[in-house]
Amino acid sequence: QVHVVESGGGLVQAGDSLRLSCTATGRAGSIYAMAWFRQVPGKEFEFLAQISEIGGRIRYANSAKGRFTMSRGNANARNTVHLQMNLLKPEDTAVYYCAADERPYHYYDRNSYDFWGQGTQVTVSS
Repeated sequence: QVHVVESGGGLVQAGDSLRLSCTATGRAGSIYAMAWFRQVPGKEFEFLAQISEIGGRIRYANSAKGRFTMSRGNANARNTVHLQMNLLKPEDTAVYYCAADERPYHYYDRNSYDFWGQGTQVTVSS
């Protein structure tokens, strides 16, 4: 079992920045592919960014390119990732989820990830 915990959400104003963090804790020695998704109530999960388990390749959704940056922790925190969000807009208001998996089939597909955090609320006021 893998335990995933996000942190860093909150209430900000349009144009502000926010940094989310996520740590996945599981089998010793495992390095997970980790991804960020978000969900607005009543809407589908939206993929934002993913970092691969091998090589650290980072891929972004078009909606995240330019304003959001995903990164992985140092060598002692390989299963910790961050999502730096800049120039936030009211339409970025959502619950942000971190997901982890050893080998996700499709990096952008929520169904490819077995382990999820509880979500952290991000609210951007206009």
